[in-house]
Amino acid sequence: MSQPDQSAEAPKYRRVVLKISGEGFMYPGERGIAMDAVLHIARQTYNAAQHGVQIAIVIGGGNILRGAQFTSGNSCVHEATAHYMGMLATMINGLALQDALESLGCNTRLMTAVRTDGVAEPYIRRRARRHLEKGRLVILAGGTGSPFVTTDTAAAQRALELESEIILKATRVDGVFSDDPEKNPHAVLYSELSYDDFLRQNLRVMDHEAITKCAEYNMPILVFNFRKDGNIENAVLGQRIGTLIHE
Repeated sequence: MSQPDQSAEAPKYRRVVLKISGEGFMYPGERGIAMDAVLHIARQTYNAAQHGVQIAIVIGGGNILRGAQFTSGNSCVHEATAHYMGMLATMINGLALQDALESLGCNTRLMTAVRTDGVAEPYIRRRARRHLEKGRLVILAGGTGSPFVTTDTAAAQRALELESEIILKATRVDGVFSDDPEKNPHAVLYSELSYDDFLRQNLRVMDHEAITKCAEYNMPILVFNFRKDGNIENAVLGQRIGTLIHE
């Protein structure tokens, strides 16, 4: 990866965790992996990294499968097994994103909480920190390695372990709304929310367990629209986009 552009605008944050759900790897309404969509994320992330910010990326796998689809009453798949299947889906996304980033000249490391030594490094906190300090983009797959834990909660966990300054939660809408903006055109976009307000209003942009963990350790979260070109870069620069959830 090339050295950060010394003339580039200084980032607001030294280290961030970027959470990208599986929907970021596909076209709206479709399933699977669309490499054009993956390259869009990769280019934005590459541009953000040029400002010298250290970026760890936690990825979901819902574009490939969701554990919930196997937990209906007539399914023969145990719920824990379904969650492990979802963890493997995040690794498929991780491999796609790694190649997309490296095609742009990024130096990356794919790390996973589920041991698959042939394709990825095991996640070790100190090793992940060292990669970040050396300017590598670190892709974190496999969630936490345990079932019954969402990748949102994994992002909160990794942000705390890696001493990130903020979680950047990339979504397909402009931030946190009072209601689903895709169903209610009158939904109000919040510029800021407290953790308590988010939980009290039962908002659904992020898993409540993740919000509770962030609240406990005062880890801020920025929810923003990654589909708008340049928004990942805008987020690390501290520009006013999306919704900031904090104390």
